Amino acid sequence: MPRFLSLIRIEENDALSGGPSPELVQRMEKLMEEMTKAGVLLDTAGLAPTAQGTRVHYEGGQLSVTDGPFTESKEVIGGYSLLQAKDKAEAVEWTKRFLKAHEEYWTVTCEVRELMEG
Repeated sequence: MPRFLSLIRIEENDALSGGPSPELVQRMEKLMEEMTKAGVLLDTAGLAPTAQGTRVHYEGGQLSVTDGPFTESKEVIGGYSLLQAKDKAEAVEWTKRFLKAHEEYWTVTCEVRELMEG
């Protein structure tokens, strides 16, 4: 079965300072358990804020290193899910369920892409 990476993009400056609500955490735990039992969820994790990150850029044969935060970035990758599904449509359906678990004040976008095997 093909594998898909769902890149979870958030508007970092809009995220609540206290993190996700207890209700959101509970909904996510339930969904992740369901996805794991269905054999769809292979791995998932959130990422530390960009303030704790470093960008390494290569251009014209030169490397540059920039420590966060990255003020020019409004939308950043906040996490990922590695899914195994029968096809892209199924991976997108699970991703929709993930997004719908969030409260309405969240702005979250997931980019679902198939992994190139081999």
